[in-house]
Amino acid sequence: MVKYQQEFLDSVAEDAKGLLEQHWKEIAVNKDKIKINPDWDTYYALEEQDKLKVFTARDNGKLVGYFVVLTSRHLHYKDHVFAKNDLLFLQENYRKGFTGIKLIKFAEQYLKADGVSVLVINTKNHKPFHKLLEYLKFKPVETIYSKYIGD
Repeated sequence: MVKYQQEFLDSVAEDAKGLLEQHWKEIAVNKDKIKINPDWDTYYALEEQDKLKVFTARDNGKLVGYFVVLTSRHLHYKDHVFAKNDLLFLQENYRKGFTGIKLIKFAEQYLKADGVSVLVINTKNHKPFHKLLEYLKFKPVETIYSKYIGD
């Protein structure tokens, strides 16, 4: 049975390494130029500032998914705290059914209790999950373009 919980980096970082690699292989763009290399020090610093929240899905203790958000007061709307997803991933065999929906709803409940007004979730165009987000009453509000300009 899948259990949803909020965790601290110390309890999830080691378990997440394999999933992070899998996640990167599946959805990253420019993989030939940009390799996965998490800045763990910054993640821990953000967690200490209460700006990083980690929500997990575990099946009998095994990490099968994560939803990581960054929270902050919005520069344009200082009366509101926004949470923007940094990472959202489920192992492929957990994508059927309600695991993803339950993970996002679990996080939404905790974020709301923490004073978050707006939750923003982005998807990659080549791996979208728009129907899931629309089911959860999210609305498309912005399109982001990207271009690799490094060497």
